[in-house]
Amino acid sequence: MKTFELSGTLRADLGKKATNAVRNSGNIPCVLYGGEQNINFQVTTGNVRKLIYTPEIFVVNLTIDGKQTKAILKDLQIHPVSDKVLHIDFLEVFDNKPVQINVPVRLEGLAEGVKAGGKLQQNTRSLKVKALINDVPEQLKVNVEKLGMGKTIQVGELSFPNLELLTTKSAIVATVKATRAVKAK
Repeated sequence: MKTFELSGTLRADLGKKATNAVRNSGNIPCVLYGGEQNINFQVTTGNVRKLIYTPEIFVVNLTIDGKQTKAILKDLQIHPVSDKVLHIDFLEVFDNKPVQINVPVRLEGLAEGVKAGGKLQQNTRSLKVKALINDVPEQLKVNVEKLGMGKTIQVGELSFPNLELLTTKSAIVATVKATRAVKAK
């Protein structure tokens, strides 16, 4: 999995007034949990842009006032009108403790149904998995070459080494739908 370097500073004051002051100064309030204690800190908006606005997943190497921690992005709060990032939650990760994370799905191959004139549709963009952080891949590759017209691939049919899939087994990952041109024949 890719890594992302991020540095922040501890927040001394907590509460509504202090949090609004952090946002007004152009920073984002953050919290790191999952370790011995929760750590409240702030980061600058420009530093997290490449972490937030991407479909990829990262292990974040956090440096908070000189202390290094390994974490993943767990939750993100965005203002409903201005799309401004309001708050970020990070989860501290350890090499021997499994984590739950959403991993992007990538379809590979040319489906048989597409060769026959159908259209491949990806219904699920990411799957929730549970694994050790070192076993989590950058993306889950799903081969669709044997997928015929009107057929689907469900989560229950998939398996990946060292990963436990937590997404509902009946969720559809991909399907090949018949186009109007094929239906007219």
